[in-house]
Amino acid sequence: MDTPTTFLEAVTAFADPERAQQYFANLRWPNGVACPREGCGNADVRYIGGKRPRWLCKECKREFTAKVGTVFEDSPVGFDKWLPAIWMLTNDRNGVSSYEVHRALGVTQKTAWFMLHRIRLAMQSKTWEALTGEVEADETLVGGKVNISKAARRHRRAGGKWDRNFGKTRVLGLVQRGGEARAWSIPNTSAATMLPKLVKSIRPDATLMTDGSWSFWAIGKRFAAHEWINHAIEYVRGNVHTNNIEGFWSVLKRTIGGTYIHVNPRHLDRYLAEQVFRFNASGNPDGRRFVAAARGADQKRLTYRELIARS
Repeated sequence: MDTPTTFLEAVTAFADPERAQQYFANLRWPNGVACPREGCGNADVRYIGGKRPRWLCKECKREFTAKVGTVFEDSPVGFDKWLPAIWMLTNDRNGVSSYEVHRALGVTQKTAWFMLHRIRLAMQSKTWEALTGEVEADETLVGGKVNISKAARRHRRAGGKWDRNFGKTRVLGLVQRGGEARAWSIPNTSAATMLPKLVKSIRPDATLMTDGSWSFWAIGKRFAAHEWINHAIEYVRGNVHTNNIEGFWSVLKRTIGGTYIHVNPRHLDRYLAEQVFRFNASGNPDGRRFVAAARGADQKRLTYRELIARS
């Protein structure tokens, strides 16, 4: 099956669950099906048809489907729904809510919410290449609106002071000009917190572009050059600005505020991975973005117990 180029083609092509599974199996095993069990990997397998198409490994004598060893493992939802859901999330600039997936695919809202988090994990890259050239770095606050009066009363009762940033999470982001983005949630904006992530993600020969935050002053010494702009006075000085990372924040906050409304801090890194994936793949057509996300599902797992765990 050729990769669809539009959402209508994707829905039509993946309407048959068995055909959809075969498409994903071809993406996952381009050189032929192999046992996904840890420690096995045997390519001598036998296909078993039926209502639940699967294979039998002749080495470990265990049956498996295309879902085993992926984010789809143990899911009763068929690939005829999983693949269109991947298409929707990867190709919608401002994300897609669980209620929209629930209405479009005929699954419950709770199932749709779980599906979207598993797809976000598939979109999360396991490895990064260090950024180089001119790299813009910035930090921001991300979070939905809170009931200020209730939050303030709760803080005062606990003997604390009201913080206008209550309920928001700090996020560190990088954008290489003409290249890719990176983003992580961080507990604070101290140099000790941000330095390890920047040193690991940016090559020493790069030029770091930041605002006038004191935390970046110490960090900037680790790179070939550090240019900064004081936003209290100006936003652009020749080639010195942080407009690219500010644009990334704009889309991220519009996605969270307009589509997701509220994001729990313990899930934020998956939402950041979703936004980073779409930013980095923005120059690719819809079909290529879909294929990249579907292939990213391999060797990743997220259970519902892990998803709702509070620690």
